[in-house]
Amino acid sequence: METCGVIPLERDGPDGIGLSKLDLSSDDFQSSLPEQYWHVYHENMSANLIVGVWTTTSMQEKFGPYPGDEFMCILQGQVEMIDREGEKTLIKEGQTFYVRNGTPISWKQNGFLRKFFITYSPKEEVGAGKSSDEQGLFILNKDELGAKLQKLETQFPFEIDGASPRQKNTTLFVNDTGNMQVGMWQSTAFNSKMKAFPYNEFVQVLEGSVFVTEQAGTRHKFSTGDVFFVPKGTVCSWQFVGNVSKFYCRVDGD
Repeated sequence: METCGVIPLERDGPDGIGLSKLDLSSDDFQSSLPEQYWHVYHENMSANLIVGVWTTTSMQEKFGPYPGDEFMCILQGQVEMIDREGEKTLIKEGQTFYVRNGTPISWKQNGFLRKFFITYSPKEEVGAGKSSDEQGLFILNKDELGAKLQKLETQFPFEIDGASPRQKNTTLFVNDTGNMQVGMWQSTAFNSKMKAFPYNEFVQVLEGSVFVTEQAGTRHKFSTGDVFFVPKGTVCSWQFVGNVSKFYCRVDGD
């Protein structure tokens, strides 16, 4: 299901559609089979990109290389990620994290979990895989990343309509294939002109309000805590109200 248009993500899936049950294989688990549901909001097979919401009951996946680069926002529950040395990293409700493609790791789930996610599966094999203590697993921290923000000298990808804003950015991670970036971005208020968005972007609003208007006139408002996705090529304009900050995951691809 490939879409071109701004996509608000909802924790229970779209109204009137909800979530669909996944057909699971015992080959993927070292525990008994859980119950898992999801809704795919955007699927671009040519770019190997999927965006959606996913739930699971208690389980533990088999240890192995993580199947893709994945950026996730935990909406409910918590998870332990166990690396090849047996070290556990606990990721809690309200946290945002990223797992690098090929990282040797096991997902251990105690109790129910719900997440938003964007997954990119590289078309080529890269590297021999990393353990989580070798930067295969990142938890995004607003305060830590905020202290690393640096002034941007360009307003790309926006064409500003009116006074130029003050913008800052810090990139936490670039994936092994070089086309996926994870980081934090901050800006003062501005309006942009209508133009095609140059890459796929998954956005978690940390502060402020954002209005995104599509070429056909549909206007979306996103505020603190909201998550949305903009597919590459979406023709839209942006209005940022007050100071706005966000976590982002950008993927360049067709």
